[in-house]
Amino acid sequence: MLTELRISGLGVIDEAVADFAPGLSVLTGETGAGKTMVVTGLRLLAGGRADPGRVRRGADKAVVEGRFDLAAAATMDVADRRELDELLEDADVELDEDGSVIAARRVGADGRSRARLGGRSVPAGTLARFCAPVLAVHGQNDQLRLLKPDRQREAVDSHGGAAARAALDAYREVFHKWREARRILAERTGRARELAREADMLRLGLEEIDALDPKPGEEAELDAVIRRLTDSEELREVAGQAHEALTGDAESAEPVVNVLDHLRHRLAAAGDPALDPIATSIGQAVAALGDAATELGRYLADLPVDAADLDSALERRHDLKALTRKYGTDVDDVIEWARTARVRLSEVDTSDAAVAELTAAAERLATELADRGAALTAVRRAAGDDLAGRVSAELAELSMGGIGLVVRVRASGDGLAAATESGLDDVELALDGPSGVVPLGKGASGGELSRVMLALEVVLAERSGGGTLVFDEVDAGVGGRAALSIGKRLAILARTHQVIAVTHLAQVAAYADTHLVVNKSGDSAGGAGVVSGVRSVDDAGRVTELARMLAGMEDTDTGLAHAEELLTKARAEKSQAQVDR
Repeated sequence: MLTELRISGLGVIDEAVADFAPGLSVLTGETGAGKTMVVTGLRLLAGGRADPGRVRRGADKAVVEGRFDLAAAATMDVADRRELDELLEDADVELDEDGSVIAARRVGADGRSRARLGGRSVPAGTLARFCAPVLAVHGQNDQLRLLKPDRQREAVDSHGGAAARAALDAYREVFHKWREARRILAERTGRARELAREADMLRLGLEEIDALDPKPGEEAELDAVIRRLTDSEELREVAGQAHEALTGDAESAEPVVNVLDHLRHRLAAAGDPALDPIATSIGQAVAALGDAATELGRYLADLPVDAADLDSALERRHDLKALTRKYGTDVDDVIEWARTARVRLSEVDTSDAAVAELTAAAERLATELADRGAALTAVRRAAGDDLAGRVSAELAELSMGGIGLVVRVRASGDGLAAATESGLDDVELALDGPSGVVPLGKGASGGELSRVMLALEVVLAERSGGGTLVFDEVDAGVGGRAALSIGKRLAILARTHQVIAVTHLAQVAAYADTHLVVNKSGDSAGGAGVVSGVRSVDDAGRVTELARMLAGMEDTDTGLAHAEELLTKARAEKSQAQVDR
């Protein structure tokens, strides 16, 4: 829920703060006062295009800040809430202590734009993703977008709820597999000769590598062996001398180990406690030297003496170098190349058996896709019929009696050849009226389209809640009893959503729970033109504003009486509707 909106330097608004509450809030004001700038600010928060032409003349930037109470979003769709929480976590945004977060957008006069969420800089796209489940702005352009087939299909799917989502997810899962299978099959058959050449090259490389069978880290081990073989005589001499010194031979005196061990015994037997630690240290040295002598013996025994071993090691290293020149910088790279080559070889197999297997897999997926597409179509038709009936009832309440909504769900072309990620059918909204059934774009005026949009929102709201819906002059082109009906439907919609409506009709504004007036106060001191602000009005102020909206008669007793009567009637109807609920 949007609790506060701050705007500075946007259009005719120099500085303005608007506080919003649950229920229905309306924005009214004279023409040119800046009501549209409030909606423009909300569009900017929702990630809309940053237009430097909207920056107030004389200002270097426009700034819009909105505080959203996410505790009120607890009733939103579970999937939407999960995505919202994940987005906040990914952006490292922490909520304030009251469970709210501030979204902000800055647009410079030079065209540069900045977005912030929870005090952190984020891309404008992140701001749009954040606002998507919590803020929806409906204006004339949005009503025109309702004429697009994709938006009409989305409306039907939304009304279909969990059943439609499950059917669409199931269809898309198979669709992606089927599309990939067809792509691979087309590649195998269309590029058979090219892929066959690639396969031959991969096989030759694998045969060459498999023949040598390199092992991870083998190069380093070979280099160590070659060094030992090359220097074997010098190594044998040094190790032999050390071994003889420790163990003794026929020409030497007593071995070093024996001499030290004899000294240790004499020190231990001397009877002086001060010599005991020294004797112990010498004993430890004797043990260490004994281990060293043993290791030297093993080293000398393992030291190669056959020159053929050196030749073999040098040849092995030469063969491995030949592989690394072709397939990688070292042996580990060669082994990785072989692994990926085996995977790729399975992908470019153009043998009859492989193509037949791919063809069979694509056909199985095509059958499954047709089944899931048919199931999705059935769900959409059921949802469309129900949506049509409910919206038609709402249209009757909006003074469009005799006109009903028709939802057409039809196959979109020649079977799977026309398959898209969205299904196998086209969804179209049409109006059934005196002229028969005609598409929505051809059979609705601007005012009727506004009421169709409102009727759809009222019906779709039955399956969702917790978000903020903004309507910019949804009452355009209507008046009289139809305007009263719009006000009543907005009030009904405000039971499950926060609703903000910009209106120029007193009949709509009378149903508000919160009434905000956008005032203009003439030229600013800096010559920047009209200055506008936003203020909340009490009951007396509402009567005055409604009288102005009715006929510009806010200074007459008749006008005020008419406004007060209108306000009283709207409150009574809202109270009765609450009781009936």
